[in-house]
Amino acid sequence: MGSRLSSLVIAALCRGRVVRVPTGSLVRVVGTELVIPCNVSDYDGPSEQNFDWSFSSSGSSFVELASTWEAGFATQLYRERLQRGEIALRRTANDAVELHIKNVQPSDEGHYKCSTPSTDATVQGNYEDTVQVKGNILTGLITSGARLFSATRLCQDTELPCDSSPSCQAPRGPGRGAAHGCASSRSAAMPCAYRAGDVRLDTVGGDGYRLSVARALASDQGSYRCVVSEWIGEQGNWQEIQEKAVEVATVLIQPTVLRAAVARSVSVAEGKELDLTCNITTDRTDDVRPEVAWYFSRSPDSTLPGSPVLARLDRDSLVHSSPHVALSHVDARSYHLLVRDVSKENSGYYFCHVALWAPGHNRSWHKVAEARSAPASVDVTWLEPDYQVYLNASKVPEFSDDRTELECHIVDMKSSEASVRFTVSWYYRVNRRSDDVVASELLAVMNGDWTLKYGDRSKQRAQDGDFIFSKEHTDTFSFRIQRTTEEDRGNYYCVVSAWTRHRNDSWVKSKDVFSKPVTIFWASEDSVLVVKARQPKPFFAAGNTFEMTCKVSSKNIKSPRYSVLITAEKPVGDLSSPNETKYIISLDQDSVVKLENWTDASRVDGVVLEKVQEDEFRYRMYQTQVSDAGLYRCMVTAWSPVRGSLWREAATSLSNPIEIDFQTAGPVFNASVHSDTPSVIRGDLIRLFCIITVEGAALDPDDMAFDVSWFAVHSFGLDKAPVLLSSLDRRGIVTTAERDGKSELSLERVSVLEFLLQVHGSEDQDFGNYYCSVTPWVKSPTGSWQKEAEIYSKPIFVTVKMDVLNAFKYPLLIGVGLSTVIGLLSCLIGYCSSHWCCKKEVQETRRERRRLMSMEMD
Repeated sequence: MGSRLSSLVIAALCRGRVVRVPTGSLVRVVGTELVIPCNVSDYDGPSEQNFDWSFSSSGSSFVELASTWEAGFATQLYRERLQRGEIALRRTANDAVELHIKNVQPSDEGHYKCSTPSTDATVQGNYEDTVQVKGNILTGLITSGARLFSATRLCQDTELPCDSSPSCQAPRGPGRGAAHGCASSRSAAMPCAYRAGDVRLDTVGGDGYRLSVARALASDQGSYRCVVSEWIGEQGNWQEIQEKAVEVATVLIQPTVLRAAVARSVSVAEGKELDLTCNITTDRTDDVRPEVAWYFSRSPDSTLPGSPVLARLDRDSLVHSSPHVALSHVDARSYHLLVRDVSKENSGYYFCHVALWAPGHNRSWHKVAEARSAPASVDVTWLEPDYQVYLNASKVPEFSDDRTELECHIVDMKSSEASVRFTVSWYYRVNRRSDDVVASELLAVMNGDWTLKYGDRSKQRAQDGDFIFSKEHTDTFSFRIQRTTEEDRGNYYCVVSAWTRHRNDSWVKSKDVFSKPVTIFWASEDSVLVVKARQPKPFFAAGNTFEMTCKVSSKNIKSPRYSVLITAEKPVGDLSSPNETKYIISLDQDSVVKLENWTDASRVDGVVLEKVQEDEFRYRMYQTQVSDAGLYRCMVTAWSPVRGSLWREAATSLSNPIEIDFQTAGPVFNASVHSDTPSVIRGDLIRLFCIITVEGAALDPDDMAFDVSWFAVHSFGLDKAPVLLSSLDRRGIVTTAERDGKSELSLERVSVLEFLLQVHGSEDQDFGNYYCSVTPWVKSPTGSWQKEAEIYSKPIFVTVKMDVLNAFKYPLLIGVGLSTVIGLLSCLIGYCSSHWCCKKEVQETRRERRRLMSMEMD
């Protein structure tokens, strides 16, 4: 470069022709096309200058390439490329032309010489110039020998040569050239970089200099000039004879090629892992470090600041992620994003952002390139478990109280993932005609957490153990009815639900599959229960033992057991208590005997009920009395066993009646009430007599006894309930009921057939209807006492009046007394007041008179 620069300087001094390549314009690469300009300056010649171009790969032997005025100038090798248009000359001015080479190939690297034919008589200046194109032309790295076109990457090193040589022979002594330096059109940061050692100027040989720029930055881009001064030494002193600045190079900071790509569309099943790969493509091979970040967005056009960062790998290879997200570095140009256990919330768009960092001076880092991938659409799909449900009845009841067993099976199951669990729901529907709309009734439902909830129909029976819901196997659910009733007949079906587990360990129902219904029905007949009663001894007298047997037969009842209740009714025509049924004694299905309404304390052991056979029972009543006359029946209930010790009532039936009728000509008793004081004044004594009359055969008084009770209805009619006042039994024991009033009662027997009730200190509330009830007891010829039927007297009305004189006597005396006392007290107060007031006024008057008299005397 030194001789070339000297030639340029000499030509400039002599004002001769100068061929420059390149000058003004740059050697440039447009796509895959190489452009080299060439022009002529400082020449006064024809208006349009001709140019010849030659090429040499080594710089010594040139071959003809192209010419502007000679068509056959090019060699055969380049003539074909000229014809195809790959090599062309384009004139930009009369004295300037550009060489265009398309589809640049590695063989196009070398030296290009531009020359202009000369017809001048004398040679003035230079008529040719050479430029060297070297480096990887396909990537745009082009340099020139004399003037350099340098395209470098950010943070890469670059070198710029600058050569010098004497321009002419000075007569005063040897010349010496000095390169003052290389100047850049953007040199503001150069002094700091120079001091840091990133920019250095070195000598190469005797007349060569090299500017080294380490780790070029964006501010290092621009045109560089080499300023050369030539000095001559004379008598020990140096004197500058000339200085010239030449553009030696243009440095371009080419952008780093960086691309990031992710698969455009991905579909993943819910619960699986999402695996995305970010593939990086770059032309940098030096020490650069990538920084990778994965982003998620709901829409494909979201910007980075508003999108959440899923994971990030910094330039120190440290991963920042969450528990469900992982980022891994598979190889030098692939970065994987792994999202575990994806759900519907993970559906959206994913993209990666890549930044390349290169080391700078002072351990600094510079971002040399960054790229963002196109968004990848991720669709999270749920693959529902594919299965069928089959319901069968493993045990069908033939009649009531039989067991029913239903099994719900999961069949043809295509998915058995651990994140899926199955539960069951049981339903019941009444079996009706096909055109009737019948709603299903929930029996039990199992939730995703295995909890079982019962419906209204089955809650109580499940608690009693009659309904049993269980899970026999992983694919089998069962439902058992321990005792099937007629109400349980109908259609049953099951619903198997699939549940999926989410990230928070909650279970969500995803699918329901219904089974076909199973009908539980049996052609049953109504339960039949027949009870027949008979009397072994159809006639007996009072005091004898009454015996009755009851025979039971049943039909359509499973394993029956019987309970028996003995009832008694008054015979037809007895008006003492019509339509009254009395329960005497019972025996339950476990053979436990219980006295019901048998209240005769003297005959506690007088009735017996026993089981003779499984279907036969016997009732006995000892020492019968006349009052025992009536109709006796056996009420039998059939019970079916339920779970061992429990029983269900199946049917109830009543036997035919057996009558006890004593054919005797005994006395007839009547009762009546009499009073000498049906109307009394309050406080007087009320006397009521209950008189018993006997018709028929005369009886000895010692053979008769009576239970007498008095009742009162405190109203003008008999519309209120009677109140028991007092009673006297046949042994003479008196019992008086508690009363709210102040009056007292007494009951006594005044004769064999008369009983007296007295009300002492009668009050207003003692008015009303009074009557007595009598139960006769007659001694039989055998010496036993026979109780007769209870008889009632007609009521008598008693009134209680008020004594007006006595009622007003005391209030009148009190009023007169109080009036007298008040009058005397008023007189006394008046007297005292007048006495003291008059005495005071007289004294004051007398005092004034004495004063007046004294004044007159004066």
